[in-house]
Amino acid sequence: MTDRNQRNQTAVTEFILLGFGDLPDLQILLFLMFLVIYMATVAGNMLITALAVADQHLQTPMYFFLGNLSCLETCYTSTILPRMLVSLLTGDKTISFSGCLSQLYFFSVLAGTECYLLAVMSYDRYLAICKPLHYSTLMNNRFCLQLAAGSWLNGCLATTIFGLFLSQLTFCGPNEIDHFYCDPMPLMELSCSDAHLSILVDLIIAGLFTLPPFLLTLMSYVFILVSILRIPSTTGRQKAFSTCSSHLTVVTIFYGTIMIFYMLPKSDTLRDLKKVLSLSYTVLTPLVNPLIYSLRNREVKEALSKAVSKCGFHKNLQSL
Repeated sequence: MTDRNQRNQTAVTEFILLGFGDLPDLQILLFLMFLVIYMATVAGNMLITALAVADQHLQTPMYFFLGNLSCLETCYTSTILPRMLVSLLTGDKTISFSGCLSQLYFFSVLAGTECYLLAVMSYDRYLAICKPLHYSTLMNNRFCLQLAAGSWLNGCLATTIFGLFLSQLTFCGPNEIDHFYCDPMPLMELSCSDAHLSILVDLIIAGLFTLPPFLLTLMSYVFILVSILRIPSTTGRQKAFSTCSSHLTVVTIFYGTIMIFYMLPKSDTLRDLKKVLSLSYTVLTPLVNPLIYSLRNREVKEALSKAVSKCGFHKNLQSL
């Protein structure tokens, strides 16, 4: 029995990511589109991170967490898009066993961390709007570091626990994953061994580690909305809402697409729709984050204008 398990474990040395293989005539067009998206995502998020670090006016808890989120988004999209670009350009859809597990691990860590960072950012906005007199005392530098470190630690912890169960599975049969990245559920369905325990652990961990930050985010915005509605002046309400509108937009896109994806029934007819929804929270969200925060945030636009003016392009920026 032991020899058989060992043979099973070494039988599958690579997986085939089918991706968008049913669109052979569009491979080059898809490659160019995702290449532009990837470059824009990395450039935009790195710019936000650099501004949050370099500009003194952005040395606040809100932009500290935004810098963390932008750095995360750069890593997040880099775990998926480069491999997809290679596949679209060369037609090679294979990924090694270890490469697949590594992609799954880092993607899961970053996704879990993003849930907590979004919750932390919503809590920061809650304190700023609902408890402004105590904000500077409560949200001090030490507490900000603890919240950021806790977000990353929880993302790593959740994925490591799941990874230990996933590593016990054996793969000896089909190796085609009908996705553009190594998603845990399709991967576990290819296992030759009983994957029910791993699937159960995946669901439990997903609930324990993602439901609390989602509920915290939801509760924070409920209290924020109540506080904003109590502000007597229209100008005051608009000013208060503008401080959290960018973050609320990102939260809505991120959680909205994930919820729709997992609420859809498992069906071959909905397979392509699920791929599109997956693109929304793996590719679209990291792309639009810097756009949302830069276009809807006065402080970021001012910091960007100062940075551009230092490079001697201030006149060109004004003409735009």
